[in-house]
Amino acid sequence: MINFDELLADIGEFGAYQKWMAVLCCIPGIVAAFVFVGFVFIGERPPFWCRGPGVETFVEKCGWTLEEEKKYTVPTGSNAACFRYDVEWNQTDLECAAWESRVSNVSAIDLVPVAPCGGEWVYDWNRTSLATEFNLVCTDSWKLEWTQSSLSVGYLIGAVLTGYVADRYGRKFCFLISTFGLAVSSVIVSFLPNYILLQFFRILQGFFAKGVWMASNVLVAEIVGANYRRIVGIMAQILFTVGIIILPGIAYIIPSWKMLNLAISLPTFILLLYYWFLPESPRWLLMCKKNKEAIRIAKIIAKHNGRPFPTTCEEVDTDESDPENRHTPSVLDVFKTAQLKKYSLILMYSWFSCVVVYQGLVMRLGIIGRNLYFDFFLSGLMELPSAFIILVTVDRVGRRPPFAFFSVLAGLACLITAFIPESLSWLKTSISIIGRLAITTVFEILYLINTEIFPTPLRNLGISICSSLCDIGGIVAPLLLYRLAAIWVELPLILYAVFALLNGGLILLLPETRGIDLPETLEDLEALERKQHTKTEKAIPNLVHLTCNWEETKNLHF
Repeated sequence: MINFDELLADIGEFGAYQKWMAVLCCIPGIVAAFVFVGFVFIGERPPFWCRGPGVETFVEKCGWTLEEEKKYTVPTGSNAACFRYDVEWNQTDLECAAWESRVSNVSAIDLVPVAPCGGEWVYDWNRTSLATEFNLVCTDSWKLEWTQSSLSVGYLIGAVLTGYVADRYGRKFCFLISTFGLAVSSVIVSFLPNYILLQFFRILQGFFAKGVWMASNVLVAEIVGANYRRIVGIMAQILFTVGIIILPGIAYIIPSWKMLNLAISLPTFILLLYYWFLPESPRWLLMCKKNKEAIRIAKIIAKHNGRPFPTTCEEVDTDESDPENRHTPSVLDVFKTAQLKKYSLILMYSWFSCVVVYQGLVMRLGIIGRNLYFDFFLSGLMELPSAFIILVTVDRVGRRPPFAFFSVLAGLACLITAFIPESLSWLKTSISIIGRLAITTVFEILYLINTEIFPTPLRNLGISICSSLCDIGGIVAPLLLYRLAAIWVELPLILYAVFALLNGGLILLLPETRGIDLPETLEDLEALERKQHTKTEKAIPNLVHLTCNWEETKNLHF
């Protein structure tokens, strides 16, 4: 079998062709950001109040302004916007002046019973959203929250199924079919007549978005050299952050949620043009014994990189076995050996803990801010430095040390923030921002490790299964935040600290993947494990030797 990493050394590990492919494969990160966080704007819930039955006629009779209508017909107090005064506004003996006087008398108005709205919801807003479209407020407010959760359900399903499709039928096929599905389902969301259909198509959005994101990232990781994978990983994250940064500007100038959804969905169709530019992964083709096609693509890479194609590869036996007879990877294969099981479980926990901490810190910043559009823009800017941190660390010191360091930093930031008094709000916010930056850095390194740890036949499926815990965490994160905050407002931060600190320790049980060739088989992965153990075994005697020498030196002096 051709060793693709050795072939890349001849034809170019990150030449002009791979740079062009990296740009193409990272652009979908902008679309992924729109899908993932677009709900913040299309699902925004504005201030609202209830206009009870018959109120409009009485208001017209009294000649009240809108502000006076709210003052005289909407109850006051906690959650008052969900209720109305239980009054027959059409009764002939109800006088305007008498009612105004009664409302002004606190003791008198407290005796007026209230009832659930049962009328019309009025929104103090010059924009529209899913909340205003389907009246997702008060007793139906959970439906708005579930609209975002349904997207995570789609991510969860897509994590397994699209991973299987990519490993069975190819990265390019998975990318294109997922792109088409995402574009169509996203556009349809703008024209749905009821809530049930909305949930169905939100699940489809999540399903196809997962396929687009993972297939594009795996494909580009498989056509560049080991030393350049972190560059394309950083590029993907930067473009995802770019999507987060530009989204609030788009949302600010488009007041209609339907038009906003179309504005961020229609560009997805442009990605279908990749059919004519995007190659299949040569690494996947070789794994499938499709050597002729793999060599054809490798020659294209060599040509664009200005490198000669090695003649030895021309002589390779290209007899191709029937792809129907080859082993199709399954979920069980990801846990086939004790080694794979350990790696998979650690990575699954890492994905879960990272998203719980990340979303929790994001939601806290959102609660503090008053201007949604500016706060969202600022939160995106906070993520950019993480890319440069990775750029100067992962190739110098490896993947594990910065992962562990920033996990611990995120945990300590959460722990410290929890005990800073509210009177020092500026310090509380600053430490929280440090935690946000740290956990974002961990997220980016995690995806890099996840891509490098699994052998080629299981790579896409392994990433899918492990990152599926990210989607479960996305469902759980809001529940943890609000349930625990009801007990003590800082309690969620304590839990986030535990998650992050444990994550920083567990990652040290994984092998270091800096500068290694992507494992092609389980044997390659086992060889990597043995290599790590050998380094550890050599390091321990050296450490003991140094300790003994120090003890001898100490005894001589004392």
